[in-house]
Amino acid sequence: MKEGVQNLEVKCAELGEKLAGKASEKVLNEALAVLEEQGVYAAFLYLKARHGNIAGELLSACQAFLRDVFPLTKEDPLETAKELAQNLDNLLFARELLRTAFAYARYHVKVREA
Repeated sequence: MKEGVQNLEVKCAELGEKLAGKASEKVLNEALAVLEEQGVYAAFLYLKARHGNIAGELLSACQAFLRDVFPLTKEDPLETAKELAQNLDNLLFARELLRTAFAYARYHVKVREA
């Protein structure tokens, strides 16, 4: 993890708010399910394959978030996921952070729709 990164809970909430502005609750639920079952690479691939019209914005936000937390060098989101996989602790931590962000995104969508 990068030095100087603080309060990841707040960063997850901020990412969740960004994601909620770009996707429906259905898309977020589906992406979260894939993330939990198959992992980061699969979730990113799922978004590109099934929701190509918004995937770029979602993946860009996720990648920027991950770059703030981890020392990543790859430009492509799928390559970023592969880069994370080089260290199991980083991969599992990234998965947990994204899971939290996607959960916050769902809550933001529900608040927006209320």
